[in-house]
Amino acid sequence: MSDGAAAPRVLVVDDDADLRGLVSEFLGNNGMMVEAAGNGAEMDSRLALGRFDCVVLDLMMPGEDGLSILRRLRRPGGPLVVMLSAMGEDTDRIIGLEVGADDYLAKPCNPRELLARIRAVLRRREEAQAGGGGPMRRFGDWTLDLVRRELRYPGRATASLTDAEFRILSVFLDRPLRVLTRDQIIEAAKGADSEVFDRAIDVTISRLRKKLGPDDPIRTLRNEGYMMTLKVEGE
Repeated sequence: MSDGAAAPRVLVVDDDADLRGLVSEFLGNNGMMVEAAGNGAEMDSRLALGRFDCVVLDLMMPGEDGLSILRRLRRPGGPLVVMLSAMGEDTDRIIGLEVGADDYLAKPCNPRELLARIRAVLRRREEAQAGGGGPMRRFGDWTLDLVRRELRYPGRATASLTDAEFRILSVFLDRPLRVLTRDQIIEAAKGADSEVFDRAIDVTISRLRKKLGPDDPIRTLRNEGYMMTLKVEGE
């Protein structure tokens, strides 16, 4: 976060009271304004009272589970979401990223790593909102709003992008009309302090293409990779 900025507001949602307290205390001691909730209903009550920058969300909870909650949180202008799960398999990571989590950590996790992940997703959103010298990028009939991270297309509803979708689309827009291998996309998209899992890249690209619509300009080239087939305007 930039110097002088207000402390980020984080909501920790986990049914484990001990873990919830430890995580909240650690984040609070490291410059964040933290509140906690034990389930989806408590989370809704706190969200109704004010805006949060990030939600740390447990996957496995009684009642409404984390994936259901995540689907509700994925709306334009909604908080960033870092998911936690005791199930650390790649398939669980892929599911969380597919539904729209901005990052994912297996439990038990090092609180310092969680803090670093939260700071990283907040920093990426802040950099996007700075605009990078130009608020829009245009390719064909599509427009990407760099501040809101939204895709617009005439006659269609605006589509909000997750952090992973935004980063991968930015890779394509930075390299139009070029064939990109999966490894090249992963390396370009992951940045210095984030992870794009090899098995999740295809899932994220598939989800991005659905948001682009039936005439999406990303092409799959058998045994080669992917390519953005349109010229790009803007920065």
